[in-house]
Amino acid sequence: MERGVFNPARSLETQGVKGLKAAHYNLLEPALMQEAVQRGEGEIGQGGALLVSTGKHTGRSPQDKFVVREASVEDTVWWENNRPMDPAGFEALKADMFAHLEGRELFVQDLFGGADPEHRLNVRVATELAWHNLFIRHLLRRPAQAELETFDPEFTIINVPSFKADPAKHGCRSETVIAISFEQKMILIGGTSYAGENKKSVFTLLNYILPGKGVMAMHCSANHAIGDPEDAAVFFGLSGTGKTTLSADPSRILIGDDEHGWTDTGIFNFEGGCYAKTIDLSAEAEPEIFATTAMFSTVIENMVYDPYTKALDFHDDSLTPNMRAAYPLDYISNASETGLGGAPKNVVMLTCDAFGVLPPIARLTPAQAMYHFLSGFTSKVAGTEKGVTEPQPTFSTCFGAPFMPRRPEVYGALLRDKIAQFGATCWLVNTGWTGGAHGTGKRMPIKATRALLTGALDGSLNGAEFRKDPYFGFEVPVAVHGVDGALLNPRDTWADKAAYDAQAEKLVKMFADNFAQYDPFVGDEVRAAAPGKVA
Repeated sequence: MERGVFNPARSLETQGVKGLKAAHYNLLEPALMQEAVQRGEGEIGQGGALLVSTGKHTGRSPQDKFVVREASVEDTVWWENNRPMDPAGFEALKADMFAHLEGRELFVQDLFGGADPEHRLNVRVATELAWHNLFIRHLLRRPAQAELETFDPEFTIINVPSFKADPAKHGCRSETVIAISFEQKMILIGGTSYAGENKKSVFTLLNYILPGKGVMAMHCSANHAIGDPEDAAVFFGLSGTGKTTLSADPSRILIGDDEHGWTDTGIFNFEGGCYAKTIDLSAEAEPEIFATTAMFSTVIENMVYDPYTKALDFHDDSLTPNMRAAYPLDYISNASETGLGGAPKNVVMLTCDAFGVLPPIARLTPAQAMYHFLSGFTSKVAGTEKGVTEPQPTFSTCFGAPFMPRRPEVYGALLRDKIAQFGATCWLVNTGWTGGAHGTGKRMPIKATRALLTGALDGSLNGAEFRKDPYFGFEVPVAVHGVDGALLNPRDTWADKAAYDAQAEKLVKMFADNFAQYDPFVGDEVRAAAPGKVA
């Protein structure tokens, strides 16, 4: 049985998926909600949200993600960062998964990856779970009904949580597998119910395809000034640095919260929705995001809730701290309708420095921007993971190493070229600690961060007096209206100045040790931008 709106010339059967009991194409939100509840996949929550659990997988499985080692990508994939799978293993995996699907049902969404019609990717996502189909319908861009009737998928994702891979037969690591074949234009996912694998698989595809077209693929949020899409800004940052929070500024228009491309004409959102963390979410701090958790068809993932009232507990992380809500962008009142903006006037790199060394904001040269982009620094704090007793540095190149199929220098060079082409101003913003490391100091006041960012984005901060940081060499404002002057010089916030100097030197060495892997691939100007004591 086949139902729904789709291109009959490009059915699943034409793609080799045969013997299905049923294929449900491009169902809308009410139908997907009904299917999910009838199948026991979730419960209806307050406001008509869908409450689901992903079982043992409450996050991505990066060790189980593979790229098929095919001739066409042999010389362009960053194999040190992407686990290879033999083509024969992928063929066996595909045959076994397709056999497993016989007599089962699949839900299919035909969607766009990318808001820019010139660069978007036609993506088909076929899922065993109805709620996964609802999730990806929220997260990608939704074609009009007429477009579905002629939709031709360029890549297809098939996600079957009930399928268990065989490491010996398929050349993978465990029963869980995410395998990407660029030649067959197919991604196979098995053994995990975590919905984020669907979203990040599309991001990985675009991260490989777009740089080949001269388009910079970015793990960042983005916004623009109200009434002026040309006044755009992007915010790079790893988890916990404030990427979603700081881009969701009520005085600006939200373009997107996670994935974007930068072309010769501007930026565009890859997605049509948001996948927000909900741990400790509050109506006071983030009212717009909080409101989505009680809206129709929002997918609430791995949250504890009252079995009678269905009231959500935003503080109980007993299932996972990685609790999330997935919802369409139009649930945010100040979200862009087009997902498009001009070339960024400001590029912001967010870091959570738990060592208490970095200033709350610093202006970077283009070479320094490339250095910090390739470094992708943030830090873990004591108590967040077993065995972490003091701050530990985390370096994730390009602020998204798990999703980078190409070598990091490819993305770094693209960013450098885009900054030069459009004259963007680059900033490093520390949302971490001040007055000492984690455990001694305190978290950077959000009010100060917002005031500094406002000055950076409206251009007023460029008129301030700047000093050169003696350890990192970037420019730091000396005084900013409405911001405690002591915050701007981190050393002044430490009671023990010698302890600050020792911590700063230690962090400089951490940067140097990490960046050694990129030294052979960058130019002299970037190497000269490395942190180091300035005379």
